[in-house]
Amino acid sequence: MFSYCTDPSTLEGLSWLSCYLTTGKHLNLYISVVVVLVLLAITAPVALLFGFGAASAARSKFLPLRWFGKGYTSIVRGVPDIAFFLFFVIALDQAFEWMRHKVKCPDWDQPIRQGIDFVVCDAAKLPLSTSPQWMHETYGFFLAVLTFSIVFGAFAANVLYGAMRAVPRAQIETAEAYGMTTRQAFWRILVPQMWVYALPGLSNLWMVLIKATPLLFLLGVEDIVYWARELGGTKTARFTEYPHPNWHVWYFAALLVFYLCFTKVSEVVLDRIMKRLTKGQATAGGEAQRKAAA
Repeated sequence: MFSYCTDPSTLEGLSWLSCYLTTGKHLNLYISVVVVLVLLAITAPVALLFGFGAASAARSKFLPLRWFGKGYTSIVRGVPDIAFFLFFVIALDQAFEWMRHKVKCPDWDQPIRQGIDFVVCDAAKLPLSTSPQWMHETYGFFLAVLTFSIVFGAFAANVLYGAMRAVPRAQIETAEAYGMTTRQAFWRILVPQMWVYALPGLSNLWMVLIKATPLLFLLGVEDIVYWARELGGTKTARFTEYPHPNWHVWYFAALLVFYLCFTKVSEVVLDRIMKRLTKGQATAGGEAQRKAAA
């Protein structure tokens, strides 16, 4: 990046370090940090949407819908995350290709399942072999977001379902007594009040989601843990211009600081949201604020 970085063998001290930290491989490390942050920014609301839908379905009076909501929550929560990531991404990818295969290659006369191989026509592959690299990376990121959202959506559903049940039934009965329909009582009374009960569980889930981002490597995404392992080695096929001793401890120490700082910022933000939600509410947090202001 700098003009004096042409010949690394002539550098030493801070000049060597400045060139070392601005190589293309390190730029990939910095980009991977952005990838992790974008993943969290997209996954959190999508998982919350999945969870809200599943929790609402679990409360439905329509029996098949209630079974679906409770089944989704129980099954996904009961499967270890790492096993789900290893299996589901392959199954999801093959499902997409199978649907495209049926549409784009209706005259295909060979079996799709050939032993352990999954064979579809070239036009049905996702992404196409002729697609640019960014499309392959975007597709992998899309699968990662969808997988994380489905897994953590099940946990969010369990939290939201409990929060809905925590809202006093008398609130709903009062709303219905004033002439509100079941739908109106749900959206105007139940949903606004449930968040104060759900936030502690959702806060814990957010922290777990942050800690689960290193599992991105299972989904084929080169995350910050991958690059820290690669760049911390003495000499690898990916990094040969600036040989150095084993620096894994420094790279992973930097990751430790990154995750601890991110967790601390999350705690501060969540605490402020909790104080805002409990203000004026008949909860322990709301009562504490009332006494403090008195």
